Amino acid sequence: MDYELMMNGNVKIGQHAPDFTAETTYGPICLDDYKGKWLVLFSHPGDFTPVCTTEMIAFAQANKYFEQLNTCLLGLSIDSNSSHLAWMHSIYNMTGIVLPFPIIADRNGVIARKYGMISNDVSTTETVRNVFIIDDKGIVRVILVYPLNVGRFIPEILRIVEALQMADCSKSSIPVNWFPNQPVIMPPPNTYPLLQERENYIEQNNNGMSWYLAFQEPDEKCSLDSK
Repeated sequence: MDYELMMNGNVKIGQHAPDFTAETTYGPICLDDYKGKWLVLFSHPGDFTPVCTTEMIAFAQANKYFEQLNTCLLGLSIDSNSSHLAWMHSIYNMTGIVLPFPIIADRNGVIARKYGMISNDVSTTETVRNVFIIDDKGIVRVILVYPLNVGRFIPEILRIVEALQMADCSKSSIPVNWFPNQPVIMPPPNTYPLLQERENYIEQNNNGMSWYLAFQEPDEKCSLDSK
């Protein structure tokens, strides 16, 4: 492991996610266990806290939708495994919801620091609300960071996963405010004859603004309905 990465949590989009092994509420795991699947690794400041409790309930309710996208959820805080278990059971007693995903007990903060989940300017003992979306090849694709007092918007995390998968599958780009089944951006032409061909295509189909910005319907084989 690179020393700078270990000390500063200098994780960047496009690099391989730092490996780890950990104790969780569903037993020991390592990052390699998720090979071939997408992973949403998220940290929370602490167990038995109000915002975190609402997030865990929301993640649990959305878990089936993540599973449809071949995506696993994995939580983390520096609380103990027994604390995690007690919190899970408290949530179950209050709501009837069982958290179906593991929560890492990172007591020594090694994983949290490796991923830059602790912001010393905010707290030296709590992880802020980080989200790392890691693809099925182990590459970090998205990093989101929320403050301690604002909960995450789970539908947006779902949308990001589906947007990434659509872009990968269709070899396209995803426009602003995109939702599943909406048009995607076609790759721009790289020769002048293709540019002219694209201009004609736009004129005939009325589906773009210029040769470098044209839209197409998403490939059916890339949509969630066909997965």
